Amino acid sequence: MGKNQEKDHNITLKNRKIMNLDGVNEVVSYNEDNIYLKTNLGYLEIKGKNLNIQKLNLESETVKIKGYINNLIYTNKTKEKNFIKRMFK
Repeated sequence: MGKNQEKDHNITLKNRKIMNLDGVNEVVSYNEDNIYLKTNLGYLEIKGKNLNIQKLNLESETVKIKGYINNLIYTNKTKEKNFIKRMFK
């Protein structure tokens, strides 16, 4: 794949309760209210209630999430440093 070609990143959401994602490189942080992912197209924050990662395969870059999904927020900035700082306070 050339430098200018982007890998695919796809989301399928069924009834705001089941989400399948392609193009996921890393799970940065995760709890029942927020999941923060690094994708091929930037960082993605998923907000909701009772969120649970059902399937994770970083080799094929796929994730399946269940729970009630309220928001999807894309950003080019990472929250990883803040997450690590909170862990060691």
